[in-house]
Amino acid sequence: MATTISTNGCAAPNHAVNGASNQSGRDHIVLFPFMAKGHTLPLLHFATALSVHQKSLRVTMVVTPANVAFASSRLPASVKLAVLPFPSLPALPSGVESTDTLPDPALYPTFLNATALLREPFAEFLASLASPPLVLISDFFLGFTHGVAADAGVRRIVFHGMSCFSMAMCKSLFMSPPPSVDQGVSFQVARMPEHVRITAADVPDAIAKIADPEDPVTRFLIDHIGESDEHSWGVLVNSFATVDEDYVAPLLSFYQPDARAWLVGPMFLAAGEREEEQDPEGCLPWLDERAERSESVIYVSFGTQAYVSDEQLDELARGLVQSGHHFLWAVRSPTWSPPVDMGPRGRIIRGWVPQRSVLAHRAVGGFISHCGWNSVMESLAAGKPVLAWPLIAEQHLNAYHVADILGAGVRIMDVKVAGGTVVERAEVERKVKMLMDAGAEGQKIRKRATWARLAAKSAVSDGGTSNVALMKLVEELQRSYCDVIVGKKDHRANRILLTADMPTSTKV
Repeated sequence: MATTISTNGCAAPNHAVNGASNQSGRDHIVLFPFMAKGHTLPLLHFATALSVHQKSLRVTMVVTPANVAFASSRLPASVKLAVLPFPSLPALPSGVESTDTLPDPALYPTFLNATALLREPFAEFLASLASPPLVLISDFFLGFTHGVAADAGVRRIVFHGMSCFSMAMCKSLFMSPPPSVDQGVSFQVARMPEHVRITAADVPDAIAKIADPEDPVTRFLIDHIGESDEHSWGVLVNSFATVDEDYVAPLLSFYQPDARAWLVGPMFLAAGEREEEQDPEGCLPWLDERAERSESVIYVSFGTQAYVSDEQLDELARGLVQSGHHFLWAVRSPTWSPPVDMGPRGRIIRGWVPQRSVLAHRAVGGFISHCGWNSVMESLAAGKPVLAWPLIAEQHLNAYHVADILGAGVRIMDVKVAGGTVVERAEVERKVKMLMDAGAEGQKIRKRATWARLAAKSAVSDGGTSNVALMKLVEELQRSYCDVIVGKKDHRANRILLTADMPTSTKV
């Protein structure tokens, strides 16, 4: 049974979710993120954006007990939390309810299977509501939510945590496997625009594993996701039209004919600055001391999930020092120690880093990133160029998007960094200098990053494409709510395309 609490930590009265008699499900949106920080954070920002721009709506986010503190500290008090008990499996340690807390990456398939067991408590939660909510927005990995929502007469919008570009590329590569070509030889991808040409190095490892039905993650996708994604009512995307609108049509070609893609990002910008990010390690004062030389510091982070070997960390450390640039480096490994003296130019942080504030700081001039999509959005929104160092999942496609299409970054290597490959210190030094020094190539990249910052800010401003898309999403859902509840056919003919009637944005 779900427990409902307000985001200030107090128990909420039943009507906070169930609704008083004069409240309709027409004004209630339910969000259910996957339990990984990169998937949860954007929906926390989206929930905040709804509370800021659609004050008449009631928003409920579904979480599990160990994720309550993380969610509640980042949400306004108007957003309620519905807490479902996290399923127990023998191999999964108690209290591990987010992928970043897994003690061993090998437990990831077990974690996925545990989340699938949330189906029954989630169905009980939906059944407890006085009226079906306006919509359920849930993560791709929570495929069971599609069937539960359909049984309750609720439309489901799916959220992947990826860009339209990467989603369309992954789906196309899955449906039409890439040709066997030599390393470095580019090829076109089915359904994608002609300017998109990738190499074998850009194809996510997961695409190759899909062909293996014995792979545990593939097995999960077959057993628990199936067709739930493509039958969703729509797709919520943490991106904006200027960088992603060319890939909306290819993406939607994989969904049911009347599906829509709603580009409402960058979601953290749409949410506004509700409060300052916590800075327990003093990153911002350290940057303040170096602010006299604007854009002189390079920030380094590989996210919360990817593993980086000690050997690679050693080479990165030496390359950073040899570059001569100041650097702020977020390191996850609790045991690794730098092989060289960092000196006053470098600082290593092992705790929490307020990444958005760091990237927005005038002292920061570039970002060495794994190219998770959230980090890409934050870097583009701050106007900071990216030294793309992709490691897992769709990050190689994101790196291609940022560096080769948008021109707002450069890739650390032209071949995939995997299978024990170590990027040597000399290459690190060369690419850092290319990005940070005053050469022609670096200036060109920084100019494109500045262009991206202005486009991101414009998208979430009044009348911007993302701002309008958010309003139209709610309007359309509310207009057809009664028809869904009584089982009538939606007014599909009245629906409009995502970018219709919106300001025309500058395409790349």
